[in-house]
This record gives sequence, C-alpha cells and structure tokens, in this order.
Amino acid sequence: MSVLVIGADEITPIKAVLHDLGAEKIEHWDARNENRVNRKPIPQDTECVVMLTSFLNHNTMKTIKTQAKKRNIPIVCAKRSVSCVFCEYCKVFGLDKEFGCKAE
Repeated sequence: MSVLVIGADEITPIKAVLHDLGAEKIEHWDARNENRVNRKPIPQDTECVVMLTSFLNHNTMKTIKTQAKKRNIPIVCAKRSVSCVFCEYCKVFGLDKEFGCKAE
C-alpha cells in the first residue's frame, strides 16, 4: 500500500508503524508552505492519506479531503502521536478489533 502523510516535520516513528501495518511506500509532505501543499495533487499511486491534524490548517485539510474523496482514497485524521495514528488507521481499515483499539 502507498500512503501519503501530510503534516509534521519528522515522522520516523509514524513511518515505522505504517510499515508494520502494511504500507510499502510512504510519502511525506511537511505542509510548512500551505500554498505548495494546497496546489499539489495527491500522487496517483496513493491508496491512503494520513493527515496529522495538529500541524495542518483548515484550508489545507479541506483541500486534501476534497481531492481524496473524489478518488475514493481513505483518509486517516490523527494527532501526531504514534498511538493515535495507529488506532485511527486501524479504525479506518477495520483492524481495531484485531489490534485491540477501542472505538470512540
């Protein structure tokens, strides 16, 4: 699976978790320059978008969500913590019972 992670500067621990969950290719956009991110299309081979909401403004999130929904790409919205990303990813892909994440 190819995953696009948007937000934050350093995502090494998050990459490790995504690899463990089956992501082979992980692309990261730090979103420091919101205009650059808002104008970029989601790469064609992307199968999931992870948005680290603590580091994104509303316009960027809305733009990415719109693009993803048009292409039926699952969206995972989480804070930057590894555990939050893990649980939200599991919920989106129906793995929460398998890995013991609680649905909220």
